[in-house]
Amino acid sequence: MGALNGVTVLSFNHFLSGPAAAQFLGDIGADVIAIEPLNGAFQRNWAVGNRFVDDTSVNHMTTGRNKRSVAVDLKSPEGLAVVRRLLERADVVMENFRPGTLDKLGLSEAEMRKVNPRLIYAATTGYGGDGPYSTRPGQDVLLQAMSGLAAHTGSMETGPIAIGTVPIDHHAAVLTVAGILAALFERERTGQGKRVEVNMLQAALDLQGESITAWMNGADRAGPRGQAGMANWFSPAPYGIYAVQDGHVMISMSKPADLAQALDLPQLADFTEKDGFDRRAEISAMVAQGMAALTADQALERLAGAGVWHELVRDYDSLRDNPQVRHLGAFIDAQTQGGSPMTMLAHPIRYDGAPPPVRLTPQPLGGQTREVLAEAGFSAQEIDALIAGGAVAQTDKMRG
Repeated sequence: MGALNGVTVLSFNHFLSGPAAAQFLGDIGADVIAIEPLNGAFQRNWAVGNRFVDDTSVNHMTTGRNKRSVAVDLKSPEGLAVVRRLLERADVVMENFRPGTLDKLGLSEAEMRKVNPRLIYAATTGYGGDGPYSTRPGQDVLLQAMSGLAAHTGSMETGPIAIGTVPIDHHAAVLTVAGILAALFERERTGQGKRVEVNMLQAALDLQGESITAWMNGADRAGPRGQAGMANWFSPAPYGIYAVQDGHVMISMSKPADLAQALDLPQLADFTEKDGFDRRAEISAMVAQGMAALTADQALERLAGAGVWHELVRDYDSLRDNPQVRHLGAFIDAQTQGGSPMTMLAHPIRYDGAPPPVRLTPQPLGGQTREVLAEAGFSAQEIDALIAGGAVAQTDKMRG
């Protein structure tokens, strides 16, 4: 049972942002039916790092749980008829294709609403459904460049840096979930379905709300990035990452004077909080010199003693041993359909103290085609005929 128990979602999504949003809805109880082509959605057949465990891509592990899979040939009249039947009992339709893709297949929003006027139609695009950039490829690193995220990451000395993950995809997924939940809530009051639109460009801007707003309203800056080790252009020194003899340490909000004794830099004691803004590069350079003389253990001990907010810079290998990560149960260990171990990130929200359970591990392509079609009213003979004719496909593997 979950908050969305009884809500049926048809997900035509591919790659990351759309599938991630659909998985979130599945986590909280929705019956998410992934409508996939006969050769599988993109995220089944491509993987970051080219990593597959058995035949399961790490991308499918990332976004594939708590969904049932139906494999359909959308270019066949019989396949389209299957989808229209499924639309009759759906509450939400999700897709993240370029604008107009489903229209060409005869599955425009208008056509879907003829079948089911109460539908909530959620489209996640790169740049919006119309406008001069609407047909451009909406890929995370391209949006990092366009939105200013890359230009404002890195240092003034080294130039712009692309973030080493795909935050815009993931934020677009969260915004899509928020929009769908708002539309479902409104439909309960009005009876009317809505169109929900999320685009990655505005998701990228929304991620930077604090710094963009400060910049647009005249905040003082020497450039778009931090100087001399500073993490950004807008925080007071020594906010940033500093090298020690055996690693790196992040220093967060602190006053320059707080570090005078910790780093054996008595000259820092004379700098005011205002100097933290006005003399960023000078202060940061001094802190870098003091930190470079210490090991990580020494730096952590001294910073803690001075009450300075800080953290050792760690990589993913440290996450399993992080006591708070372990306490939160942030990882789920399961098995692929082939029986090999896999690790997934848990749903990030607790409800009455617990995360929702994993009802289905990432399923094989078409793993529930028969089941879903039978629920939609197709007879066993009709389903057999659809499979034999190649309009749909069923994979007979055990559920996880």
